[in-house]
Amino acid sequence: MPDLPAGFARDDVLEAAMAAADVARTVVLPFFRRGIAADDKGDSSPVTMADRTAERAIRAVLSERLPGFGIMGEEFGLEGGESPYRWVIDPVDGTRAFLTGRPTFGTLIALLHEDVPLLGVIDQPVTGERWIGLRGEPTRYVSALAGRAGTRRCGDVARAELSCTAPEILDAPHRPGFDALAGAVKRTSWGGDCYGYGLLALGQIDIIAECTMKIWDWAALVPVVEGAGGSMTDWAGQPLRADGDGTVLALGDGRLLPRVSALLAAPGLAG
Repeated sequence: MPDLPAGFARDDVLEAAMAAADVARTVVLPFFRRGIAADDKGDSSPVTMADRTAERAIRAVLSERLPGFGIMGEEFGLEGGESPYRWVIDPVDGTRAFLTGRPTFGTLIALLHEDVPLLGVIDQPVTGERWIGLRGEPTRYVSALAGRAGTRRCGDVARAELSCTAPEILDAPHRPGFDALAGAVKRTSWGGDCYGYGLLALGQIDIIAECTMKIWDWAALVPVVEGAGGSMTDWAGQPLRADGDGTVLALGDGRLLPRVSALLAAPGLAG
């Protein structure tokens, strides 16, 4: 992790992220399976009182503990954009799952330096699972459930488990590539949002390929997946960028990258 501003230490950052995730749990859980209403945003994605209230609470915790850091959230935009250190948060990643009572949504909290993710937290309030990734350190999985952080060794696409949140997030230009990959793997499963990336970090899934992803959708996932032994890139195998094409490719085993990228890029030619 690069040097933090004077007066701040690694543990300060980690403790702030944990406190923010804790308060998000407290806010989100009372709304779960309560039949709350949802509004449609400009991109037709839903947003609820749980999203908005949790983001306000997370912002309050982070700004109090680490003043001067920027904060970007899905619901309320960017504040403090002049700082090279920026929190990026998605209070309820997977609002559709949340609205339909599925415990596969999660709270995402990331800290970036010059747009490079340094810290990432995936928190599932209902199951009590939490993944904590710090750049350069092994991922930690905190849960009463079975599992340990560490991706699965799987260098053969034909044996791989592929996952994606939903068919509708695959835009038209990228759908043929995904279909080519789906035809080459052992099995494809749907659903999961950020929870799927947590499962990849536990060795349960080998490949996740998705489109139309914003920085708050993937920033927290990068340290978690990489710290568990996996990789996070775009579909071409390049580092993820805020101004990228929106494609995200998570692999549990880096040996998969050449074959998977070829399938995604050239359906019908990569066989």
